[in-house]
Amino acid sequence: MIEKLKRDELVTCLKINITDNIPTEIAAMCGVDCVWLDMEHVAADYSQVNKAMLGAKMHGTEVIVRTPRGAYSNLTRPLEMDASGVMVPHVMSYEDAKEVVYYTKFHPIGRRPLDGGNADGMYCMLDQDSYLKYSNEEKLTIIQIEDVEALEDLDKIAALEGIDMLFFGPADFSQSVGCPENIWNEKTLEARKKVVEAAKAHGKYAGTVGGTGNVKELYDMGFRFVNLGADVVALSSYFGNIISEVKKLGL
Repeated sequence: MIEKLKRDELVTCLKINITDNIPTEIAAMCGVDCVWLDMEHVAADYSQVNKAMLGAKMHGTEVIVRTPRGAYSNLTRPLEMDASGVMVPHVMSYEDAKEVVYYTKFHPIGRRPLDGGNADGMYCMLDQDSYLKYSNEEKLTIIQIEDVEALEDLDKIAALEGIDMLFFGPADFSQSVGCPENIWNEKTLEARKKVVEAAKAHGKYAGTVGGTGNVKELYDMGFRFVNLGADVVALSSYFGNIISEVKKLGL
């Protein structure tokens, strides 16, 4: 994933809500670059996330974990399980972003608690200098810009060392400007543009959600990480279509 981003290529992602390894394995076997495991909205514990992560990685697919807000360990544990990065929701200000960096990057950028005895440190078999360097350079710290309050500090946030990607969340942003779920309203579209421009101006990656119908447009705008769908949407669409077709038969 990092190499594709460095080559200015599109990284494809699918969001996983079902707390099991099977959806991640299926997504990985279909060839997606990355899966996004959600701990903000999903009642998943770390053992379930770890199992799902292994399911993706065994097929060569990388994993981003969207963390819950709260204790610093919510930010560090997915990294220590060897996630490719963490996505932190609802970053509201420059100070908020600074705190995220403080707990997700090691010295000299931040003060992420140092252990090395887990999967990302090869269970203490990776020497400390290599561990620190690899973690700071190869593990993505992704912050979500999904509230109108964050726009005031957007340029300062994008310039902050240790922030690797700005990820624009249109659904929550539309709510913050008084247009819940109308992600095509003028203020939300303008904010999306500002996020990608800020990321580009400071040499950071930009991500957002999209679909097959607009992924080319998003890429041309400057987004290089696009979530294209979710497991629960796929299942509801497939199951719903089956029932609809049977009902048409009048049986």
